[in-house]
Amino acid sequence: MAPAAAEKIFAANRAEGRIALAVAAQGGATRRRRVDEQGSLRVRFPGGGRPELEAILVNTAGGMAGGDRFDIAVTAGEDAQLLVGTTAAEKIYRSLGPATAVTVRLALARGARLRWLPQETILFDRARLARSIDVEMEEGASLLIAETFVFGRSAMGEAVEHGEVADRWRVRLGGKLVFAESLRLGGAIARRLAEPAAAAGGCAVATVLSVPGDHRQVEAVRAGDYSGEVGMSCWNGIAVARLCARDGAVLRRDLVAVLAALDSGPLPRLWVN
Repeated sequence: MAPAAAEKIFAANRAEGRIALAVAAQGGATRRRRVDEQGSLRVRFPGGGRPELEAILVNTAGGMAGGDRFDIAVTAGEDAQLLVGTTAAEKIYRSLGPATAVTVRLALARGARLRWLPQETILFDRARLARSIDVEMEEGASLLIAETFVFGRSAMGEAVEHGEVADRWRVRLGGKLVFAESLRLGGAIARRLAEPAAAAGGCAVATVLSVPGDHRQVEAVRAGDYSGEVGMSCWNGIAVARLCARDGAVLRRDLVAVLAALDSGPLPRLWVN
C-alpha cells in the first residue's frame, strides 16, 4: 500500500472528541447552562439539586491512541460549584507515529469553585501524549486540580520502557500568570524514572494544585502518613503537592489522603464506589 493511502486510512480511524460545558449558580444549586458533545466524548451528571454539580467525563472510544485528538472546555459561572471527574482511568496506548493530543481549558468567574479530579492517566509502552491545561480565573475564584500519571500497569508486569510525554500547565488569575509548568519526558522513560533525582524507581506520579493555597494546607498535608513520597509547598497564594509511588494503587491511597488533608470536599463517587 502506498504511504499516502496508508496515512489516509490511519487518519480515518483516529478518534476525536470535544466537550464544551458551561454551568451557573441558580436557586442555591449549580445547574447546566450549556452541554456540547462531539465525537467520542460525553459528559454525564449523576446527581443534581446540590450546591456542587458533579460532571463525569466519558470516553466512549475506550482509550486514546496515537493521532487521537480530544478537547475539553469547562466554564464555571459566578458562584458556581463544579466537580469534574472521569468514569475510569484513561489509557494512552502505543503510538506508531503522532502523539495523542489532549487540550483542557477551564474558565472560572468570580466566586466560582472548580475541582478537577479525573482518575489516573495510564500510559502503555511507547505511548506518546501531548497535553495542555489552560486555566483563566477571575479574582475570588478557587481551583483544585489533581492529575496522575501511571507509567505501565506494574501489577500486570508492564513497564513503559520508551515513550514520550509533554504536559503543559498555565494558570492565570485576574489575567496574571500565577502558575506555569512544562514537563517533557521522553526516550528511555523507565531508565529515567529509575534515577534517584527523578522517581527513584517509582512508576506513578501526581500533582495537586490549589488556588488559592496557604501554609495551613501545607502543614495539613505534611502531617499525613503516606506509603510513597509526598511533598507540598506554597508561594504567592498558590499551593502545590507532588506525589511519587511505586505503583498506581499506592499513589491512589496517598492522593486520597492528600485530598482529605486539604479538606476540599467529597471525592467523586466513582473514586470510592
